[in-house]
Amino acid sequence: MCGIVGVVAKSPVNQLLYDSLLLLQHRGQDAAGIATAHGKAFNMYKGNGLVRDVFRTRNMRSLPGNAGIGQVRYPTAGSAANSEEAQPFYVNAPFGIILAHNGNLTNAEQLKDEMFRIDRRHVNTDSDTEVLLNVFAHELHDSSSGLSLDATTVFKAIEGVHRRVRGSYAVVAMIAGYGLVAFRDPYGIRPLILGENQTAGGMEYMLASESVTLEGMGFTVKRDIQPGEAVYITFDGQFFSQQCAPVASLNPCIFEYVYLARPDSVIDGVSVYAARLKMGESLAEQVRQRFAPGEIDVVMPIPDSSRPAAMQLAKLLNIDYREGFIKNRYIGRTFIMPGQSTRRKSVRQKLNAVGMEFKGKTVMIVDDSIVRGTTSREIVMMARESGAKKVIFASAAPPVRFANVYGIDMPTRGELIAHGHTDEEICKLIGADALVYQTVDDMKRAVRDLAPQINNFEASCFDGHYITGDITPEYLEKVEYARLNPTEKEGVGSQLNLGFMGNDS
Repeated sequence: MCGIVGVVAKSPVNQLLYDSLLLLQHRGQDAAGIATAHGKAFNMYKGNGLVRDVFRTRNMRSLPGNAGIGQVRYPTAGSAANSEEAQPFYVNAPFGIILAHNGNLTNAEQLKDEMFRIDRRHVNTDSDTEVLLNVFAHELHDSSSGLSLDATTVFKAIEGVHRRVRGSYAVVAMIAGYGLVAFRDPYGIRPLILGENQTAGGMEYMLASESVTLEGMGFTVKRDIQPGEAVYITFDGQFFSQQCAPVASLNPCIFEYVYLARPDSVIDGVSVYAARLKMGESLAEQVRQRFAPGEIDVVMPIPDSSRPAAMQLAKLLNIDYREGFIKNRYIGRTFIMPGQSTRRKSVRQKLNAVGMEFKGKTVMIVDDSIVRGTTSREIVMMARESGAKKVIFASAAPPVRFANVYGIDMPTRGELIAHGHTDEEICKLIGADALVYQTVDDMKRAVRDLAPQINNFEASCFDGHYITGDITPEYLEKVEYARLNPTEKEGVGSQLNLGFMGNDS
């Protein structure tokens, strides 16, 4: 899970990209990077940490230009500690390309082998983004002739990418001297949204992982990039788009609506906030079937992503809604922190219980999901320590029983508390008196009711169905082995200034 942004503007974009990444910070807290295009040169700075910690004034001054891309990273492939795996990535031929990516390639190892044996390209890190960049570079080289480059050539190259690459990918890239390219995988798993801004100097374009970024930067949201579609925007503002996959279908990642995206975003025509309200409605039905009226004294959310579901549940069941946990907003999202020990320690730092709301009460705690169980266990303990008579835990999402291979950090089944356990066993493991889960069908219906055009979802962590059709038990075992036997390389930030002799048109 990462956040990406790309922009072609009529004025310098370094501050615009920085502010955009702040609006996407919830999607990745391990690393951040910005690259800009200025004349015949790329300029880039990237490093480990939050956006505010990576970039200093001197770094921003070294990022001139009216076009650029940026990324905040939460690693699902490669190393969290290696700053060289922060994005964007750069390759010097053909033309010079710089690229950032949100998602996860499921055939990265096969592609890396092809790069070496057939394409004669060297991949220097364990990042699948560098693999994707080199595939695109090779396809662009094969599609182009001479020194010129046009939209037809770019789209032909992306057709080649779709033929070779498997998995999930939303991409923003720049080609030196030419323009910005953005495309989305044929299944539409990871989001990518287009915005426009009319200025006195002409039209500006922005693409980002979430609509809130476009709106926050003053751009008008135009539409989602369609599965398999690519757009090419020249640095002087010409806009081209084309469907580049022979077969494409929309299968958005449903975990975006459950947890990943900000509630004020709209993705693939669905309000994330409205989807979470709907999940609260169907969860209320589960609770109504399990508990008698008056049995639950109060409903409390785990801030922030579960708040809409908890509010709707409390309203429909006519139960008091209270904010029993106060969040320290200077601690990151525990789900996307690397390492169980780090997550466990950060729960107590992130949340503090308001004792008067718990004492002597039967409390229903609502969370967006239960993944590893670390956070849930600590929260139940906090409620008991604050004097709760009983603690009922409700999840607005179904049990997470399967590994995710499309860009969410759930690669090993052993890390998932629901894998191999019944609901009763999970309840005991987190220390609750009762446990209520959303059903898979109700979760999907909650989103589909808001967007009938969506017929299917990428929901593999809940239902075990991998829509790309290339995931085998052997593949999952290999991913798990790699996760449990990591090789870490430490790093800080890296600065890049690259000059080109390419066409400026």
